[in-house]
Formats: sequence, C-alpha cells, structure tokens
Amino acid sequence: MPKTKTILKRIRQNEKRRIRNRVNVSRYKTAVKNLDAAIEAKEAGAAKELLSGVVATIDKAVSKNALSKNSAARKKSSLARRVNALG
Repeated sequence: MPKTKTILKRIRQNEKRRIRNRVNVSRYKTAVKNLDAAIEAKEAGAAKELLSGVVATIDKAVSKNALSKNSAARKKSSLARRVNALG
C-alpha cells in the first residue's frame, strides 16, 4: 500500500468522486429507463412529460462531469426523436 500523505489523500478524493459520479449516472439511467418504458407502452403524453425531466437529468450529469457533452447530446436527440415519433 502507498504510504505518502499525498497518495492517501488522492485515494480518499478519488473514492468520493467515484461515489458522486455513480449517483449521477444512476439517476440518469433510471430516468432513461422510465422514459423507455413509456415509449414502449406507446404513452405519448407520459413520454413527453418524462422527456423534459430526462433532459434535465442528463444536463445535470454533464455539469457534474459524470457524462460527456457529446454523448449527452446524442442521447437527448435520440430520445426526442423516439418521443416525437409517437405523435
């Protein structure tokens, strides 16, 4: 095991950041799963309501650096197209 104070501090910092990132990614994935369920059930109204919440969750994950900007844009675009296809 590393002994220096700086390495021990980096280990503590990395663990805190890992937990914070997992929380944000988990929220994002849960929101997307709920939206996918609404799309699969062909519930256009519910899907449109959920889409705004999902976009906000994705944007928050990006602001916390848990998700990259480009992958977030791709995901939002894909979800919006699927919701709009419901009519």
